Amino acid sequence: MSLTLSSLMTAWVTWINLGFVGGFVWKWGTAFFTAWPAAATIAFVLGPTIHLLTDRILSKRYKR
Repeated sequence: MSLTLSSLMTAWVTWINLGFVGGFVWKWGTAFFTAWPAAATIAFVLGPTIHLLTDRILSKRYKR
């Protein structure tokens, strides 16, 4: 999940900020390899809490 999200978000933000310029792939790659470790750590640390919160919200909504 963190790989996919980091890939898409860094590509999108790099394109918004710079456009499709020469060296785009290099600039995107730099942003990606900076963002991915942070995204993976955040997903690993906060993932269980977010999963629990989502389960509680859906349990109340659908009366599990």
